[in-house]
Amino acid sequence: MKSSRFWTVIVLMIVTLGLLMHRGDADNVPYSPPLSQMPTVIDGLVAQDLPLDDGVLAVLGKGDFLNRVYSAPAVQQVSLKPSAVYPVSLFIGYFATQRTGQSIHSPQHCLPGAGWTFESEYSKYTGLEDIRGEHFNVGEYVINNGESRQFVIYWYQAHGRSIANEYKAKAYMLADAIRYNRTDGALVRVITPIASTEQVADARDRAIRFTAHMAPYLSQFIPG
Repeated sequence: MKSSRFWTVIVLMIVTLGLLMHRGDADNVPYSPPLSQMPTVIDGLVAQDLPLDDGVLAVLGKGDFLNRVYSAPAVQQVSLKPSAVYPVSLFIGYFATQRTGQSIHSPQHCLPGAGWTFESEYSKYTGLEDIRGEHFNVGEYVINNGESRQFVIYWYQAHGRSIANEYKAKAYMLADAIRYNRTDGALVRVITPIASTEQVADARDRAIRFTAHMAPYLSQFIPG
């Protein structure tokens, strides 16, 4: 039996599509530079781009995507605390329009499809501050695939808002489509492995530190 949340999303999507088709005009899409210009060094960590394959791009649809791993340089790793050696992955998917039925994929839907399952006791909505003191509403959870575990932070960024709940993100998109003729938005996701020698809190601290240093750059690439 489908959950009430599932049907809420379906109704919102149908209403949104109907309203946008009825309007018939094109979205107002503010200019933003490509995500590839995101700094390659954040908090001393150096980026390595990981190209998305054609199959993944076909599922994601038309948008601008950043998929990177940020790691400490090898020459520094011997002097770092063990928890600082592990890499942090950053994925950003920005969609200039969601008018034609294209929509942002929830990480809670795509990650299980890749073999990962959620450890519900670690799943929650929370808030964090970046290094400027700006507040972000985010979701966080732990996923596992066999013996491998990872800590995840994610949120939806659109029009100056950070939203952790995908249903609220859909509702805001509908409202902004009507008020501002804009349906653009992005998914931001940060993942770091949970090593067998550390606690979940260690990986969480690593993900939060990276996110706090990365988030100030987002306004350059995701229009407010």
